[in-house]
Amino acid sequence: MFQIRIHGRGGQGVVTAAEMLSVAAFLEGRYAQAFPSFGSERTGAPVVAFCRLDDKEIRLREPIMQPDALIIQDPTLLHQVDVLAGLRHPEGCILINTQRTFEEIGLGEFVQDLHPRNLVTLPATELSFKHVGRAVPNVPLMGGFAAICGLISIDSVVAAIQEKFRGKVAEGNIAAAREAYDIVKADLKEAGYA
Repeated sequence: MFQIRIHGRGGQGVVTAAEMLSVAAFLEGRYAQAFPSFGSERTGAPVVAFCRLDDKEIRLREPIMQPDALIIQDPTLLHQVDVLAGLRHPEGCILINTQRTFEEIGLGEFVQDLHPRNLVTLPATELSFKHVGRAVPNVPLMGGFAAICGLISIDSVVAAIQEKFRGKVAEGNIAAAREAYDIVKADLKEAGYA
């Protein structure tokens, strides 16, 4: 079983990201589960969502305490909430919405035992603005996740987007997810990991 924990703020599409990741996995014939955990339900409040993927039925229902992957939609949470708690080492995967490096955001020491191939930063907010016109980084991060982990294909991500959105919103989100996927793949290739 592969377990993903997504951290962000209310209004950033955290819950939608978990749901669409599970739909993408389901479209590929896997079992999937997605559910949120809310504190105060207001825009800007910290939000956590969980997604599990497996080739067999998933019976667990509790929050993910030891994720295989972390998707952090809002880097300001890094120093407010323990978003990195429980990450499995040394193969844990971290995808953060930022243009800065792990060292620049103060995580260099924490990630030193993790495989560098699994540590990715992505300007998801900028991609969202470019393609959708709003600061909703969830869909570009889904594209980036597909590129890093290889558990779901970009085509399945696109299909999940098409199930959730219509018209220009779907088109913009698809373009954002594809560009994010291409950026991460190019970065991994340049670093010698592709």
